Amino acid sequence: MKKAIRYLLAEENTNRLVVAGIVLGVLFGWLLPDWALAQKALGKAFVAFLKMLVVPLVFASVYVAISGLGGLEKLRQIGLKTILLYLVTTALAVVAAIVAMNLFPIGEPVSAEGLSYEKAEQVAPFSLSRMLLSFIPTNIFNALATGSLMQVIVFAILLALASLYLEERHHRAMLDVFTGISEALLKLASWIVRFTPLGVFSLISYVVADQGIGVLLDLWKYILMVLGVILFHGLVTLPGLMALIARINPYDYLKRVREVPLMAFSTASSAATLPVSLKVSQEKGGVSAETASFVLPLGATVSMDGTAAYLTIAVLYIANLAGLQMDWGDQLVLGFTVVALSVGVAALPSASLVMMVVILNQVGLPVAYMALIVAVDRILDMARTALNVTSDLVVAKTVDTLNRPAREAAAARATG
Repeated sequence: MKKAIRYLLAEENTNRLVVAGIVLGVLFGWLLPDWALAQKALGKAFVAFLKMLVVPLVFASVYVAISGLGGLEKLRQIGLKTILLYLVTTALAVVAAIVAMNLFPIGEPVSAEGLSYEKAEQVAPFSLSRMLLSFIPTNIFNALATGSLMQVIVFAILLALASLYLEERHHRAMLDVFTGISEALLKLASWIVRFTPLGVFSLISYVVADQGIGVLLDLWKYILMVLGVILFHGLVTLPGLMALIARINPYDYLKRVREVPLMAFSTASSAATLPVSLKVSQEKGGVSAETASFVLPLGATVSMDGTAAYLTIAVLYIANLAGLQMDWGDQLVLGFTVVALSVGVAALPSASLVMMVVILNQVGLPVAYMALIVAVDRILDMARTALNVTSDLVVAKTVDTLNRPAREAAAARATG
């Protein structure tokens, strides 16, 4: 018994056990759906423990990353590269989705009569000013309590920048405190991660039991299209971009950090996966703490490669269902809209829903068609979250590799 427990908790066995948890979870949810539905509390507890760490870890990590850089110049170096790469990867995901839908068009015209999607009525009209104002934490304690990650990140950056202008002893004291908090939270995350296989088993089995296999068969072409584009972007586009820019072996790196996308797939939450992303990217991926602490929390909020690809396919699919032919000009406008919204709308509640409603209204498609695809949204949400997190990991490693010469030169000057 002791040997079995030690094996389950051994870190080197985590990846194999997570895969086993996914497979067994699918079988359990399919064959014993009533039991799978009854044990959902186990998976929810696992996600709750991870989410418990997110807000304080993001705050401490971002503060340490910015405060430890020592100046605005280093912040510009890492910040500009990060934002640019996130925009590029999202744009490439959208292009892949558009090309795939033109090469393999799916969706036969269907009448919208009798269809309705009531949740769309709860979405407020999109406003650029409202989006920008949503980044500013009017009450930081409320932002911390509600988990508004973008607001937490903005406040952490501003506080870190302000601390750079304090007396050295005060700056050092604050940096030491938040460094200690960050390290303690990562240690706590490492304990929680040991129970990933059980959490994954519970989450997957519940989803399969709740959604059922029949709904997957009804929309198999749509599901295959979304999964195909996600896999292509994650296994071809992102590694190719990393190899081109960072000049490193992308597949070796992705193999070392593969437990993170598996976790994201199971939880369907970039935020809940963030503690694992920070830990694994540094310990196994070789990403420096200063890069990971800034790039990954930002990515969990604004990087939406999987979501952008999914939304592009969904809109084009709905266009085909509605019998609307979108030419290349319309699709180009659609692509720009998805990329722009993917950066800004991420700070708003129900980001994917907001984006879908805004885009459908813009192209003149009935929102009611969302009712036809919402049944498989939970399954596809797992896949697109895994891609979102994979993109975060790729950008973090790429930015870290690009900044390594400057970091090594600064270290040499400090010791010289």
